[in-house]
Amino acid sequence: MSLVKTTPVAPRKSFANVALPLKHPDFLDIQLRSFQEFFQLETKPENRESEGLFKVFSENFPITDTRNQFVLEFLDYFIDPPRYSIAECIERGLTHSVPLKAKLKLYCTDPEHEDFETIVQDVYLGTIPYMTPQGSFVVNGAERVIVNQLHRSPGVFFGQSRHANGTKLYSARIIPFKGSWIEFATDINGVMYAYIDRKKKLPVTTLLRAIGYETDRDILDIFDLADEVKVSKAGLKRVVGRKLAARVLKVWVEDFVDEDTGEVVSIERNEVVLDRETILEKEHVALIMESGTKSIILHKESINQADYAIIYNTLQKDSSNSEKEAVEYIYRQLRNAEPPDLDTARGVIDKLFFSEMRYDLGEVGRFRINRKLGLSADEVSRTLTKHDILLIIKYLIDLVNSHADVDDIDHLSNRRIRTVGEQLYSQFGVGLARMARTIRERMNVRDNEVFTPTDLINAKTLSSVINSFFGTNQLSQFMDQTNPLSEVTHKRRISALGPGGLSRERAGFEVRDVHYTHYGRLCTIETPEGPNIGLISSLCVYAKVNRLGFIETPYRKVVNGKAATSSEDVIYLSAEDEAQSIIAQANANIDSEGNFTDKLVKSRLQGDFPLANPKQLEYMDVAPNQIASIAASLIPFLEHDDANRALMGSNMMRQAVPLMIPDSPIVGTGVESAVARDSRILMRADADGVVEYVDSDVIHIRHKMDESDLLVSFDDDLKIYNLVKFARTNQGTCMNLRPMVMKGDRVAKGDILVEGYSTDNGELALGQNMKVAFMPWQGYNFEDAIVISERVVREDVFTSLHVDEYTLEVRDTKRGIEELTNDIPNVSEEATANLDENGLIRIGANVSGGDILIGKITPKGESDPSPEEKLLRAIFGDKAGDVKDASLKMPPSSKGVVIEKKLFSRAVKDRKAKAADKAIIETIDIEFDREAANLKKILVDKLMKLVAGKVSQGVFNYYKEEQVKKGIKFTQKILLSLDFLIINSEAWVRDKEISDLVNRVVHNYTMKYNDLLGAYKRKKFQVTVGDELPNGIVKLAKVYVAKKRKLKVGDKMAGRHGNKGIVARIVRQEDMPFLEDGTPVDIVLNPLGVPSRMNLGQIYETVLGWAGQNLGMKFSTPIFDGATLEEITELTVKAGVPECGVTHLYDGGTGERFDQPATVGVIYMIKLSHMVDDKMHARSIGPYSLITQQPLGGKAQFGGQRFGEMEVWALEAFGAANILQEILTVKSDDVIGRAKAYEAIVKGDVMPKPGIPESFNVLLNELKGLGLSVSLD
Repeated sequence: MSLVKTTPVAPRKSFANVALPLKHPDFLDIQLRSFQEFFQLETKPENRESEGLFKVFSENFPITDTRNQFVLEFLDYFIDPPRYSIAECIERGLTHSVPLKAKLKLYCTDPEHEDFETIVQDVYLGTIPYMTPQGSFVVNGAERVIVNQLHRSPGVFFGQSRHANGTKLYSARIIPFKGSWIEFATDINGVMYAYIDRKKKLPVTTLLRAIGYETDRDILDIFDLADEVKVSKAGLKRVVGRKLAARVLKVWVEDFVDEDTGEVVSIERNEVVLDRETILEKEHVALIMESGTKSIILHKESINQADYAIIYNTLQKDSSNSEKEAVEYIYRQLRNAEPPDLDTARGVIDKLFFSEMRYDLGEVGRFRINRKLGLSADEVSRTLTKHDILLIIKYLIDLVNSHADVDDIDHLSNRRIRTVGEQLYSQFGVGLARMARTIRERMNVRDNEVFTPTDLINAKTLSSVINSFFGTNQLSQFMDQTNPLSEVTHKRRISALGPGGLSRERAGFEVRDVHYTHYGRLCTIETPEGPNIGLISSLCVYAKVNRLGFIETPYRKVVNGKAATSSEDVIYLSAEDEAQSIIAQANANIDSEGNFTDKLVKSRLQGDFPLANPKQLEYMDVAPNQIASIAASLIPFLEHDDANRALMGSNMMRQAVPLMIPDSPIVGTGVESAVARDSRILMRADADGVVEYVDSDVIHIRHKMDESDLLVSFDDDLKIYNLVKFARTNQGTCMNLRPMVMKGDRVAKGDILVEGYSTDNGELALGQNMKVAFMPWQGYNFEDAIVISERVVREDVFTSLHVDEYTLEVRDTKRGIEELTNDIPNVSEEATANLDENGLIRIGANVSGGDILIGKITPKGESDPSPEEKLLRAIFGDKAGDVKDASLKMPPSSKGVVIEKKLFSRAVKDRKAKAADKAIIETIDIEFDREAANLKKILVDKLMKLVAGKVSQGVFNYYKEEQVKKGIKFTQKILLSLDFLIINSEAWVRDKEISDLVNRVVHNYTMKYNDLLGAYKRKKFQVTVGDELPNGIVKLAKVYVAKKRKLKVGDKMAGRHGNKGIVARIVRQEDMPFLEDGTPVDIVLNPLGVPSRMNLGQIYETVLGWAGQNLGMKFSTPIFDGATLEEITELTVKAGVPECGVTHLYDGGTGERFDQPATVGVIYMIKLSHMVDDKMHARSIGPYSLITQQPLGGKAQFGGQRFGEMEVWALEAFGAANILQEILTVKSDDVIGRAKAYEAIVKGDVMPKPGIPESFNVLLNELKGLGLSVSLD
């Protein structure tokens, strides 16, 4: 049977009513764009924005020593090409990384060091894992994904809580990007406190005094609460009976002699004459006159006093009277010590909130504060300002007085995404800060020596931080690569867990719950079922992350009741932007010009769903599936399914095993091709051309190139596409691509060339279309079990390939070097018959449990040999005695065929070999120089065609040095003299078009040169070092074993609607129920699984699928905009299918008609990665735990089945005393007893009496450890 499809497939018939103004975006954009913006490699150094890697360098450089004599300045960074390709890294267990280099400038500012010259140097900073074109990273040979994190945005948050006595307490928390947290909160007595870093507590008025509002008068004036009265007898008598708003202080100055310096020092003293809130009486007038104060502060009579009672209450609690006292009080609170002097105390407060070095709100934090407090966008300070603090206190007072609202922390305007780029930014920040510390220390040590930037930098500092992030961080995850959908979904996953996020134990219900701002941003359906429910989500189909990290979703503009119809009028809004807007749904009725045809339209306003007049509408959804993620969008008739089952359906599609013969669904949703396209699995033609050669491994296409393309390109017009064959994915599934084109076919740019790995004709194909009957069958489909026809197994409908990788390392041990060999002591010739001279099994060998895959011997410890051993060594040589078998064997209960073997080894050289290598390296050097010179000649020839005889506009390099002066005509000699790798010029000649072409040629030359350089370095490394292997490993052997798994009883299957089950019986085709025309069904499902689960989508799919099969058509029924019952009925009539698929079936065994009709049709079923072969396990004897001597647990440890407390009760209840004693002793941890029992079984003797279990001895030893002497009499 040919698997190459040559006939074009008819497009799907779509039932969509909504014309989409927007195409599906690139699903991996969130990963790829974030990483590109972090590195900014496409941007020229002078044009780079202050973000990502450039920003990290800018924040940490320049670095100076403590005396400010030497300065290390950062100029630019760049990367070299990776040493190994992605495929090589996966094969060898290496990290796909690029060397990061920085151009640094070291100079001296001290005039005494005149001889110190300025040095500019390229410094190696370590290797950095680099993202693959698929959006993943290869770390230690495994593909990993950095998951996006959803965390609380920096900014100010106003909250409310209740005290145990019922009082409402309000708080305002300022969360910075970097620096101390500050919180303002009220208590049950109506006093407002400031908490610094959640622990240090002080009255708000103390903080206000410390930041410049020194007196009570200043503080009261902020809130316009005070009247000032000048002190005079008449004036004071007039205000008798009014309340004092501020203390009346008597202030004087005392002089005293400083004992240390002998100087006379003045100190200001004060004494409280009258306290706040005192009602003035006649006798107070004299006291005030005597105090010498110039004026007194009284409560304003007109203001609503109750609103600002909190300020008066706080002033009452405030023990400080001046800025000095407030500053000293705060210092004591923070440091638990007395301040050495006033300036130091002030400095501490300044550093806390007003220093750019220590405190940073970040762009996002400032944006959020400006929005919340109504500040203008011109306010760009990254630190807190006094004005911010005042406005926050005023807002908090408004909250207390119910004039403002508290924030909803689950609103997506208060939560933002940390993408890959931002996570790497913070890791680089940590690494470079550590590096800066060591650089500073090294600068301080070098005094009069001459040193260079390279001497100052330790490359391991940065690499260790980055590598530990990729290796151990909670958000760096082993990629789920079961099928293309699981890959794409993993890269679009949004997690609230991880460093700086929530923990699943502490996360409450509110955080996990669906919020109305999730609409179009985070999928309300796709989330795990376990403890992570609601904490891990998936990005919606059209959602994207904006520059500040907030999730945006697109809308069509609506003006005067008319919706925009073009993609130019689509606008992306964040949760905050759409807060006050009334938004219509995508399936609202509109005419061809966009006018709403209904008088009232179903719409959305925050969490409400009003019926709105079209004139009130501001926006309209762009697509009905805008609310769902990719996986949920793949479920046809999702609108007819219960949300819980839809959740299961979308999660189970990610567990679908790629089948040998993929088949796209008859009933799809239209998203299948977009997923296959954006997964980057399918190879596409780079340009128009003709297929010249095709086989299962390669496709050759000769591309058409126009003149300008030929001029700028350094590649041949024949492009070779290498196909992935039988590659192992992270989950052990098999990726195998087949060509879809034939020799002589014309292809256009972007055409799909291959299929396979869960794709069929460019569409996602996770399962198979199966003829289904919903009916009971002899009780075998009880409780969701599934009955399958033998045809399915016979025709390999659900057969999948799985590849296992077996690795063996050869190490240099203390006792000697290990060795790979087929000469293994005490092993039969039969067992080693398939091994080659390196001990690796031959390709094509059938292997099963216990077979040797890789033969290895390892040296034994040196011990005096017995006389027998000496004799054996004398006769057979000394091989047998001093080595032991350390071969890798096939695990029990597994079998397969060896499809690939690989051996990597380090170069172990003697002097002679090194001399030979020298000659080889010289040859490699000469060849590289020749190729590089040839490449430059081609470049110059291309440039001569463009600029020969033309006048230069001034050609510069990256250092702004002029290479070709302005006004000089270009000649071949001038062009040959240029170093094009450092050229950085926009305009070469006056003609912009020609300049652009020149830049393209130079860019392509640089790319080609880097490829050459990478290949040259690899060749050189291969000769000198051999294969790059992890430390301590001399050789690395790998064997790949492929298994063909047919569908078996015990395998898990599912539909797309959460209708899962286990295969209970595989029935002969002739025994399956059949239709009137004799067609037997493929699969029988239990009808009782439908009504209680409320996933009726499967019934719609079943009926439409049958119609599609009969008509030879495939359908696209998008979610919330799919086929209606009327449309399905129309098609069933056309296809000659019974109405609603309900028809009588006949018993395959007897040929009799069943009493009741059943629903029959075609449903799309998938095989999940929970296969019986992976789960079935049996043990006779095996490993035992070291201390308890009981068998280990679990299949991976070849363990036993635990016989626990409750199982013991069961045997006790049956009175099975002997069986129970056996289970607890000889079958478990009676070490002597089990050895004797084995002996008795072998010899056929009577079973001995059980001894003492080892766990009893463990108990005795525990008691001895507690100092109790236990003796058994």
